[in-house]
Amino acid sequence: FRQNIDPYRRHQSVLRTIRDQRQDEKRYDPRDTTLKFVNRPDDLDPLRKAEMSCGHAVTPESLTGWCCSLLDQGQYKFKCPALKDGTLLKCGAVWSYQEVRRLAVLTAEEMQYFEENIARMAAAEYCEFKSVRCLKPVWEQRMDLTNLCVQCTVCTADKKKVYQFCWQCSKPWKGTAPTADRCANEGCVNHDLELLKNCKLIDLRDVQGVTDCPSIRACPTCGQRVEHDKTGCKTILCPFCQIEFCFVCLKLTSECLKTSTHFQKCSAGVAPKQTSIPMWRRN
Repeated sequence: FRQNIDPYRRHQSVLRTIRDQRQDEKRYDPRDTTLKFVNRPDDLDPLRKAEMSCGHAVTPESLTGWCCSLLDQGQYKFKCPALKDGTLLKCGAVWSYQEVRRLAVLTAEEMQYFEENIARMAAAEYCEFKSVRCLKPVWEQRMDLTNLCVQCTVCTADKKKVYQFCWQCSKPWKGTAPTADRCANEGCVNHDLELLKNCKLIDLRDVQGVTDCPSIRACPTCGQRVEHDKTGCKTILCPFCQIEFCFVCLKLTSECLKTSTHFQKCSAGVAPKQTSIPMWRRN
């Protein structure tokens, strides 16, 4: 954890290596009696092969590809994307990692990639991790998302006394604590909040009557920054918490659509630029 390496770049590099090495088609071992083989098309790819716990058929290649795409999107819960028989509804069954690992026939490198990503994303539901430079490059976690004053465990152990730093600017802590705004160091700024306050206004071309809408929003549930590309409907699925909300009025989609449609102006109008970032209470 003391290596000063961007984990996202490293994971992307590993993923590219995995894909480059995946030249030979994976195949199930016909002698594996724990698998249920089926003679119908793969529900994720037009080939044939084994059956998942939800009843849909997959090949090792299609299953690996689908689950890698979910990890790329920041999702570590593997849900079946196949359609239910005779409907346009997705199956949505959740596959355990153990099931995915076995039926995707993951290589040792693929297992390492999957497990590192799953661990990082699962941890992010309960605390916040980031690379910081205190007295040396380290990885730290913040359990209390309402307090920018964080004790560095590594530097505290090295110095034999409590060492605190600002989660926002990474400088030694100055000022009173706890606080969620900023420390007393010069230049301590919440850049995400500045983006929200100063983003440009856009017109949503496909939504009737919506003009001068802020182009950047913070998800009202978790605070994740989200942008709109000006086209399509007004609702957005947050890539982090997977909760859908209206980009225009900032209400949850279920609440907003009680008085309008995906392509109509909200009855509440256009919410102004946000001046604070919602805090996700992770239970």
